[in-house]
Amino acid sequence: MDYMALTLFLTNVLFVTTLGWYLITNLQWYDYKIQRVVLNHHKRWWHVVYFLIPFIAYYTTGKYFVIFFYLVVLPALFLWNKKLDKQLVLTWRVKRFLILLVSVTLFSDALCLIKQGCEVYGVLLPLVVAYIGSTLVEKFLFATYKKEAKKHLQSMENLQIVCITGSYGKTSIKNFVASILATKYKVYATPRSVNTIGGIIRDVNESLPAGTEVYVCEAGAREMDDIRIITEFLEPQTVVVAKVGLQHLEYFKNLQNIIATKLQIMKSPRLEKAFIHTSVTDEPHDKVTFFGDNIKDIEANLEGTSFTLHPQGTSHVNVDEELKLHTIILGEFQTMNIEAAVMVAKHLGLSDEEITKAVANLKPVEHRLQRIDAGGKIILDDGYNGNIDGMLEGVRLCSLHNGRKVIITPGLVESSDELNLQFIEAVNKVFDIAIVTSALNSELFDKNLTVHNKIILKDKTKLTEVLGEQTRAGDIILFANDAPNFI
Repeated sequence: MDYMALTLFLTNVLFVTTLGWYLITNLQWYDYKIQRVVLNHHKRWWHVVYFLIPFIAYYTTGKYFVIFFYLVVLPALFLWNKKLDKQLVLTWRVKRFLILLVSVTLFSDALCLIKQGCEVYGVLLPLVVAYIGSTLVEKFLFATYKKEAKKHLQSMENLQIVCITGSYGKTSIKNFVASILATKYKVYATPRSVNTIGGIIRDVNESLPAGTEVYVCEAGAREMDDIRIITEFLEPQTVVVAKVGLQHLEYFKNLQNIIATKLQIMKSPRLEKAFIHTSVTDEPHDKVTFFGDNIKDIEANLEGTSFTLHPQGTSHVNVDEELKLHTIILGEFQTMNIEAAVMVAKHLGLSDEEITKAVANLKPVEHRLQRIDAGGKIILDDGYNGNIDGMLEGVRLCSLHNGRKVIITPGLVESSDELNLQFIEAVNKVFDIAIVTSALNSELFDKNLTVHNKIILKDKTKLTEVLGEQTRAGDIILFANDAPNFI
């Protein structure tokens, strides 16, 4: 093998691996759905720059591609990967894909080299074979893991499963339910924002303790059947459908589809009780109690939230009975999420006294209007909240502060321009400085923001530097939503 042949051989292997790294990174972001990577990617121009142009160049530049690859393609993809704030996680699924890809590439290139009949080595074929092959392997493993997880759940005969879905507040309700019920039962809840069928199955297999009495699970959706699949797997006895709204519109297209998807949770064969927010439906059902309209006397400020709850329709209280509750949780909108958690707790036998004490001891949910005091500044970390109600409440809370007000936001993601304009209007009335951190809504914000100091950041890596320059002691800083830079 001469030097040039060896160089072309190694370059091809490295090139295919590089494209594979780009592909699997995007697939991981979009739940390993190739159609979502192609059709729903927020920066499809990346595909042109980092995949299509190098691919075409490989077949059109001949022997000069080696120079182009090492001087342009490889550095460009290296810098792209380095700047990502949500980089590829080397799970076993990713490792299996990369191992298969490299193996197929080496095999096909070796055959080509032995026959000495190839002017160029294959690129697309190894990628296609690796994607299809790894997908088939994952389907087989998924079926096996799902069967094991189902067996594990069925072995816990007295396990109560509480499943929570909705557009807004799923994670908060999950954490509130788990925290309140933990004062009486052995409770386990899905960690962080794990809410897909794959994540839930993995959680059941790897983390659900055998002695658990109540399993609190969050169910999310990007496609019409996602909630149905989770429901059929878990068969929860108690379900919550939180408030719904115009979230993930590019997948569901309209509010009716969103509502229909969330209500699939009612098809659980073991359903005993459902708590549904009034924004979802008002259709009566013998197993349904509605929530969201039973809250009054709300006092919500930067120190905490107090309110009176009138929990109608539960099986453990009279219609006229009231609960006066206080929590250090911030945000008026959280009262409806706490109400849902209270209803679940009452349904599962907790007393008013137990509930009142548990609510008072609730801890802030990380990155959801979490207050952090540092360096003389008040930071409201609402980075994991992406709905209009929660973001507007963050703005309102900041308006109670006497000092300067700073907001860092990408705006609403996977939502409508109308809701973003509503948010911008609220920001204009309150804040002195607005830092926009995503190109997705940058044009809309640049055109409509009228705050004293407006900063549009196309590169989030500069955010820390900008905050150091723009903020000082006495400021309140709101992180309203967050979006990885692939959005």
